[in-house]
Amino acid sequence: MSRTLTMAPLISLLTIALLTTPAISSVDTFVYGGCSQVKYTPGSPYESNVNSLLTSLVNSATFTIYNNFTIKSPTSEDTLYGLFQCRGDLSNGDCASCVARAVSQLGTLCLDSTGGALQLDGCFVKYDNTTFLGVEDKTEVLKKCGPLIAYDSDELNRRDAVMDYLATSDGSSKPFRIGGSGDISAVAQCVQDLSASECQDCLSEVVGRLKTYCGAAASGDMYLAKCYVRFSKAGAHSHGGNVDHDENDEVEKTLAILVGLIAGVALLIVFLAFLRKACGKGKCDK
Repeated sequence: MSRTLTMAPLISLLTIALLTTPAISSVDTFVYGGCSQVKYTPGSPYESNVNSLLTSLVNSATFTIYNNFTIKSPTSEDTLYGLFQCRGDLSNGDCASCVARAVSQLGTLCLDSTGGALQLDGCFVKYDNTTFLGVEDKTEVLKKCGPLIAYDSDELNRRDAVMDYLATSDGSSKPFRIGGSGDISAVAQCVQDLSASECQDCLSEVVGRLKTYCGAAASGDMYLAKCYVRFSKAGAHSHGGNVDHDENDEVEKTLAILVGLIAGVALLIVFLAFLRKACGKGKCDK
């Protein structure tokens, strides 16, 4: 079993992305997910640790918006690390609901995988058998821009000022930040296992990249492994511009097919088990 899994190869192995509005939107909106290609053996101690960890994340989300856990094992390769992070403006109830949904989707997308990560609009969940807790990681996970707009220096200056504000420390070390100016709004967040200085470094990096990548776009989203920034002009969405509509349609179809196939296989296994049990009792036709 591989003991190494970082966000970069994790996302390159399997990434599914679907963004709607770049500012605050539905808590359960799917953003991205990634899984390790390395599988654990069903019924193994590792599976037990995964189940224990994910259960702990869901339970903990009922009273806090961030927590991390380490599940110790006699063998280092079976030791497991995980965390969840909810958006800073969510209530405990919304946070718990989001984390429960993320864990459920992660269990489907990353079935028997030794590591996985999933980001919904309202929360982030990750687990791995190599520790990533407290490790700064500015790997680019996802980026997307909305439609280009007519160049307006005042509007662009206000947009840049809002993002610069989010990336500037006010001495409070807030991991979740929102800002706005006129019809421009933005939101930023760091995963709370980062120190205050690491959070500032991450947000400064993502703001610089987002300005360059999205140029004069009406909206933009950029996620690094440990922080993200999203901005939008009122009424703008992350569709058009650099976004391929057909690609998004194919992503939705692929996700639906994947979930359907997994559900179909599960039903077939249940049916075959029932049939075998019935035959064992002599109820099959001779």
